[in-house]
Amino acid sequence: MKKELPIIALDFPTGHEALDFVDLFKSEKLNVKIGMELFYIEGPSIVHELKRRGHSIFLDLKLHDIPNTVKSAMASLARLEVDMVTVHCPGGSAMLTAAVEGLNEGTPENGKRPIIVGITQLTSTSPEQVHTEQLLDHKYTLEESVIHYATIAQKAGLDGVVSSPLEAKVIKDAVGNSFKVVTPGIRPELNNDDDQKRIATPNQAAHLMSDYLVIGRPITQAADPVASYHQMKDDWNKGLLER
Repeated sequence: MKKELPIIALDFPTGHEALDFVDLFKSEKLNVKIGMELFYIEGPSIVHELKRRGHSIFLDLKLHDIPNTVKSAMASLARLEVDMVTVHCPGGSAMLTAAVEGLNEGTPENGKRPIIVGITQLTSTSPEQVHTEQLLDHKYTLEESVIHYATIAQKAGLDGVVSSPLEAKVIKDAVGNSFKVVTPGIRPELNNDDDQKRIATPNQAAHLMSDYLVIGRPITQAADPVASYHQMKDDWNKGLLER
């Protein structure tokens, strides 16, 4: 996946709508995310069609199960030849290690293994929720929880993690700059009223050391999605040049 291109989250209920959307971009080659909503209704066919059109694919299914099941599932996903996949860090180190093993086994000969990143804390999760709903000891902060998961993920062989842009720099400080940080919660402005709690603009995310941006509604629900995409891409790339 090209780091200079934001990843557009294709959170559409049907493949027809998703393909109509990417066709707005004419001949541009995009980084796109296929999540549970779209994959569960369309299956591998939507992956094949988007790849046929030349787009890079982040298949975000957030696997979380016993190690053997995750290993087998990752082997299957690797055969789709997507570019990036996700697994939930709270599944534990044995599950994360199995996920990497499955990807290695399923990647076609002479193929490129997908980047694998682990979900730390969702960007919709507030600091209060990690204490009241996840029962995280109050002596630990949400940020410390994210760093802990990133450390486990790195030891298990993952390429990076998914976190809020607000935690990207501390993750890099803890585990090294080569460890990738994929950040949702990207908004053109900070006056946000949706379910994302820990957010940043593209420019801020660049300065905060994000490696990849995932952007959904600010692009897909914009009056002019193509213009919105290019505005946010330019803001992101300006920040990359400045940092």
